[in-house]
Amino acid sequence: MQHPTEIDFGTPLRTSAQEVTLQIDGESVTVPAGTSVMRAAVDAGINVPKLCATDSLEPFGSCRLCLVEVEGRKGYPASCTTLVEPGMQVRTQSPKLQELRKGVMELYISDHPLDCLTCAANGDCELQDMAGVTGLREVRYGMDGANHLHAKKDESNPYFTYDPSKCIVCNRCVRACEETQGTFALTISGRGFESRVSAGQDQPFMESDCVSCGACVSACPTATLQEKTVIMMGQPEHSKITTCAYCGVGCAFKAEMKGNEVVRMVPWKDGKANDGHSCVKGRFAWGYATHKDRITTPMIRKSITDPWQVVGWDEAIGYAASEFRRIQAKHGRDSIGGITSSRCTNEETYLVQKLVRAAFGNNNVDTCARVCHSPTGYGLGQTFGTSAGTQTFKSVEQADVIMVIGANPTDGHPVFASRMKKRLREGAKLIIVDPRTIDMVRSPHVQADYHLKLKPGTNVAVISALAHVVVTEGLLASAYIAERCDDKSFQQWRDFVAKPENSPEALEQVTGVPAADMRAAARLYATGGNAAIYYGLGVTEHSQGSTMVMGIANLAMATGNVGREGVGVNPLRGQNNVQGACDMGSFPHELPGYRHISDSTVRGEFEAAWGVSLQAEPGLRIPNMFEAALAGSFMGLYCEGEDIVQSDPNTQHVTAALAAMECIVVQDIFLNETAKYAHVFLPGASFLEKDGTFTNAERRISRVRKVMPPKAGLADWEVTVKLANALGYPMAYSHPREIMAEIASLTPTFHGVSYEKIDQHGSVQWPCNENTAELGTETMHRDKFVRGKGKFIITQFVPTEEKVTRKFPLLLTTGRILSQYNVGAQTRRTENSQWHSEDRLEIHPHDAEERGIKADDWVGIESRAGHTVLRALVTERMQPGVVYTTFHFPESGANVITTDNSDWATNCPEYKVTAVQVMPVVQPSEWQKSYAQFNQNQLDLLQAATTAPVLADAIK
Repeated sequence: MQHPTEIDFGTPLRTSAQEVTLQIDGESVTVPAGTSVMRAAVDAGINVPKLCATDSLEPFGSCRLCLVEVEGRKGYPASCTTLVEPGMQVRTQSPKLQELRKGVMELYISDHPLDCLTCAANGDCELQDMAGVTGLREVRYGMDGANHLHAKKDESNPYFTYDPSKCIVCNRCVRACEETQGTFALTISGRGFESRVSAGQDQPFMESDCVSCGACVSACPTATLQEKTVIMMGQPEHSKITTCAYCGVGCAFKAEMKGNEVVRMVPWKDGKANDGHSCVKGRFAWGYATHKDRITTPMIRKSITDPWQVVGWDEAIGYAASEFRRIQAKHGRDSIGGITSSRCTNEETYLVQKLVRAAFGNNNVDTCARVCHSPTGYGLGQTFGTSAGTQTFKSVEQADVIMVIGANPTDGHPVFASRMKKRLREGAKLIIVDPRTIDMVRSPHVQADYHLKLKPGTNVAVISALAHVVVTEGLLASAYIAERCDDKSFQQWRDFVAKPENSPEALEQVTGVPAADMRAAARLYATGGNAAIYYGLGVTEHSQGSTMVMGIANLAMATGNVGREGVGVNPLRGQNNVQGACDMGSFPHELPGYRHISDSTVRGEFEAAWGVSLQAEPGLRIPNMFEAALAGSFMGLYCEGEDIVQSDPNTQHVTAALAAMECIVVQDIFLNETAKYAHVFLPGASFLEKDGTFTNAERRISRVRKVMPPKAGLADWEVTVKLANALGYPMAYSHPREIMAEIASLTPTFHGVSYEKIDQHGSVQWPCNENTAELGTETMHRDKFVRGKGKFIITQFVPTEEKVTRKFPLLLTTGRILSQYNVGAQTRRTENSQWHSEDRLEIHPHDAEERGIKADDWVGIESRAGHTVLRALVTERMQPGVVYTTFHFPESGANVITTDNSDWATNCPEYKVTAVQVMPVVQPSEWQKSYAQFNQNQLDLLQAATTAPVLADAIK
């Protein structure tokens, strides 16, 4: 029996309080009003032939295969565009319908290659299926006349082929690009017989606006648009549902396999986060998992100037454990620590923090999640009482006003951006708060109503000005505030933001945003209906990151925009498991579930379960680890799945700290920048090689399922277990489900989470326990805030210490690009580099002209922290005085120039504000020269290990 989500109902599901009953082929069918006859038939188990129809797209009615007969109605209407009516009597089969359908199919086949046996889509072709359904056995029309059989293929895209000879002009790809993706890159060119799909204006796909999301490939019913992996490998023979390991959207995919090899990743229709959509990374950029750079054997060395020595698992684990014990004996219990990863599963992250607390005996554990979203945890925890986003992604479909602050959804969270753009095309209003003109400001059929183009570092001033308008113009949701919020804190906040110095006019010079625009945007947000805020690292990665998160929460509460569909405060998490890494207790001061380590009751629960005594004092954060290393008191580090050398600020400070340590253990799939400073390398597993769960930005816990054996023999959780056992702390798990059971037993918000429940329902959302619905909580704070009454907090604007000077007159800010991901370790090892092969410095034409810089020139970027060289991209996206770059390539050294300024509450680095000077140069920076030499040396030492492995005891 087919799984319900495998069935294509032909047209989208409609919801209505009114139901309609009709007869289809003599069967009584009851469906919601607004349902198509086609969908009603499929609901009743009656399949109607179709080619242009699919349930992810609005009905189109062009293929003429789905014709039906309706009692009392002339002609043969298309069932996809005909809506049900009470008492309607429909016939889907009759001799006349069969004749008409066969005739239609004959016309299609008359201009289609008859190469089914050798076609890559053989066995997975709807045209082939419909030829069988209609009983077509011969084609009366010869192929001697005009046809498209020799039309030239477009092979320009690295991931899929476009073969116009097989196009039946069903429009599904064009509609998918418009309705699902929202890029509008495809069209039908020509008329009549000459009609064919084209990218852009008859351009190759790679020269068009196509973003390679794969929606067109998924929609195509023939082999016109086909994955190159399928052409090369043939049709898959089995599949498993898993979760994407890229951004925080958490798309569900069906990994389609041949044996242990992935043939393609197909977005899963029933994925609650993505509803069957995808982006170029999740859909196509999974080849890194089998890349030749993968390291699949453990390695050790005494010094980072020594060649790597290939050893067995037991030797590597034993050596790491002995070194950690040696360091603790020499420097004290607190001299070692661990770093968890936002790319690993919840279960693996939980085990690493458990290992640090129980086996190392301290709380020196931190995570890369702190360097991006820790202000979210602090700010929302203080105001709402919990540290996560309030809504589902689907909630945006109910929003009337959308405010995007410091986020670039089309590049960082593209599948959610498509959902958002669809709502905007339906009429929702858009406010963008960003120093750069991102795509969402103006893209096909989407234009921001207001773009508040602020100066970097002035977020808090902008949110204060918006709040000032809401308070002084009487736009407060008074009844909501009286019922839901703490009165004393509200009155103090109201009096604060009402001060003249917080007005848009007073802050216009500070922010660079015209006062009139700020007033108009505030009015729209407060009065436009359901208003939702989505924000990203442009909010959190500031010295006032926590202050800004609290300011956003204040504004949402003041306007009554928390606690129902279509509103809320929604952080867009950068990596696949940032939310999960935070949930699992990866911070030195918090146990799983955001409970402070100093709470003796909470600590007692974990001590009883883990069989150890836990330290009550918080441990070291990553920056504290670096300072302690340079001071000689922190000498050992276990780093799982994280590249702190490339991703943390002030690179030279980071590398100096690592070079001072005596034993660094890195667990990863590649020799990343941090691993080049390591003494023990433990090969990691990709998401395709492990079982576990990820938690996305909407608190959705989804399964990760192993589709191939681990290349190195062990999944990451198994490696941590081995290390704990070698350190004398026993861990005995046989499967990650047992780890999740332990997490659920010790974490109140996870009490109702289990693999069985996730496997049954697809996903759950925390809080999920005895106080919530079966599948958890879709919308937070519905009746009251988690903390009880929502708390307003005064958010005084304090200018960043990082200021422009005569020496450093420009402000640098950083971000991501669609085709690359984070430090690029995964995406750089795929064809995605065809879109973005280097980091560029974006600079406004005025600033470029002033410095004699032209497009593609090499420019030096110097800050008080360091100096690097990139090529220039002269663009109006930037405002004068502000420059921008991405950080996906290690040789770029983007974080060589970022400083160690950080958020006052959480130490989250201030990546988004760095004062710099930019000038033309003719050679790399001194750092880049030394990096190139160091990198080559490390690659040579790795090469030496692969050619001449020796026994571990040779270096003891």
